[in-house]
Amino acid sequence: MAALIKRVLVAERHVVDIAPDGVSAIALAESGSHDVVVLDRGLPDIDGVTVLRLLRAKGIATPVLMLTALGSVDDRVAGLDAGADDYLAKPFAFSELLARIRALARRPAPAGEGRMAAGDLILDELRHVAQVGTRTVDLSAREFALLGFFIRHAGQVVTRQQILDQVWGAEPDVYSNVVDLYVSYLRRKLGELDRAERLRTVRGVGYTLKAED
Repeated sequence: MAALIKRVLVAERHVVDIAPDGVSAIALAESGSHDVVVLDRGLPDIDGVTVLRLLRAKGIATPVLMLTALGSVDDRVAGLDAGADDYLAKPFAFSELLARIRALARRPAPAGEGRMAAGDLILDELRHVAQVGTRTVDLSAREFALLGFFIRHAGQVVTRQQILDQVWGAEPDVYSNVVDLYVSYLRRKLGELDRAERLRTVRGVGYTLKAED
């Protein structure tokens, strides 16, 4: 089911990580790089409700859509009380799953959120401010969105197509070389001419941003 859901989401231009169990799910959620969590209640080690309670106890406020084969009112209440933002019983239509994910992703960040960091790179999405250490960096809207994508996926190798899908979306007449161009803009503005190892090119694949200094 996880693999099928991933294929559907990737086809809709989402970037997807799969956690096969509760322990992995907690570790992924703690990375802070996800817009929405789709959480199955029936996990092989820790049940989804317990995973959700642990995430909320850690202060992780990422929106969570809980999936379950248990569709009774009491089961839905238990999931919502544990901190779920939405609840979908199996079997479900993928069109409804996608609509619910879109709705959760559109929710504004709670107060105090919207600030991301990778090493000395800091991005405040609410105030639209980018910093390298204590230095404020003037970025265009596209550069800001690109840097936000890299920070959310710090330590991961991302392809040019993933970047295009998430930063440029469905804009027509956009080619992969525009990613290379904007990466060069970012490197220059972030002082990367002498530190290309921070935002590194992975030949034949894409780019990776160093998670921390």
